[in-house]
Amino acid sequence: MSAQLSMGIQLQRLQVLTAGVLSLMLMLGVARFAYTPLLPVMQQQAGLSPFAGGWLASVNYLGYLCGALIAASISSLTLKDKLYRSGLLIALISTAGMALCENVWLWAFMRFIAGLSSAAGLLIGSGLIMHWLIRNGHRSELGIHFSGVGLGILCCSLAVDLMSPYLGWREQWVALTLCGVLFAVPAWLWLPSPTTAGGSQHEEAMYDRPPSRLYMGIFMAAYFCAGVGYVVSATFLVAIVDQQPALQGQGAFVFLLVGAAAAPACILWDLLARRIGDINALIIAAALHALSILAPTQGGLAMALLGGALFGATFMGIVSLVLTMAGRFYPSRPAKMMGKMTLTYGVAQILSPAITGRLAETGGDYADGLYLAAAVMALGVLLLLTLKSVEQNERRQALSYT
Repeated sequence: MSAQLSMGIQLQRLQVLTAGVLSLMLMLGVARFAYTPLLPVMQQQAGLSPFAGGWLASVNYLGYLCGALIAASISSLTLKDKLYRSGLLIALISTAGMALCENVWLWAFMRFIAGLSSAAGLLIGSGLIMHWLIRNGHRSELGIHFSGVGLGILCCSLAVDLMSPYLGWREQWVALTLCGVLFAVPAWLWLPSPTTAGGSQHEEAMYDRPPSRLYMGIFMAAYFCAGVGYVVSATFLVAIVDQQPALQGQGAFVFLLVGAAAAPACILWDLLARRIGDINALIIAAALHALSILAPTQGGLAMALLGGALFGATFMGIVSLVLTMAGRFYPSRPAKMMGKMTLTYGVAQILSPAITGRLAETGGDYADGLYLAAAVMALGVLLLLTLKSVEQNERRQALSYT
């Protein structure tokens, strides 16, 4: 009986984690990241300009920021569950909607609500998953859960690469919507409602341990820098690679490599953080992320591939580590803290694509935007080093009081 009970517990854990992975494959991989490999296709076939492409990305992040505000302002688990499920539906609607119009304002609306759905997946869904894991006595790590983002990118990139010779931009959005339906059904069914989640025997793990105001300020500033570093590559990587004459047509392959590197990365960063600590792992990830931004500026397929691999291996690792740390500070309401952290990340994602798109139009390429993003990312590394010093000082002070 004991073995059967243990197997049942592990099966439920697998179902919950799979629901989380599939929800991110839909709400991030399809609703958010399908836009990146389809951007050059829409520029060629639908006449989308670089500035309009960057502006649509900024609107998407505005939606994400609004979703983060909602996630940071609510405490009811029942309401969060409803918003998570609404996010699954909105992801499908926004993806299908991209194929139904050629008006930039309607596209902007679709990208905005896609941003809302991304917040529902990355923040509310992740918070529900972490709450379930802690409440049921499992390890409070989200590496497996966040691998869904990389898998979503991989699937979308591969799909666009395979469909582009045969289908136009409209048909590709429709096909991706149908793929999204396959992700949505188990993502809906396999995540238990909070009212039936069970597992009250681990309530002692649910006490909140908020960080100091200084720690929180530096932490949020570093995450803002990570947002700038992330969004330029996430939005324009395919266009940046395809813009180079010797690499035309290779952008989709590079973005596929991003997904392939991102899928296992969060799990590996979790393992590294166990050995060297969360902040040390973050410092390494941020430094490698800065290098990933600079690599495509050096020209050549090898540097583009290196940049794509490093970007994939680090961007979701940073998000996973930061949001896991945030959830551990507030285990009773992880999505609320995750939402606050994401506000700074979201502001960076609104400003940066529009600035980069404008720089590309005036300068003729994306190099200036990449240099700016790399410089901000370097500042983020310095802030994380400062955060490590603050953490060490606070630990020493706590020990001296005891």
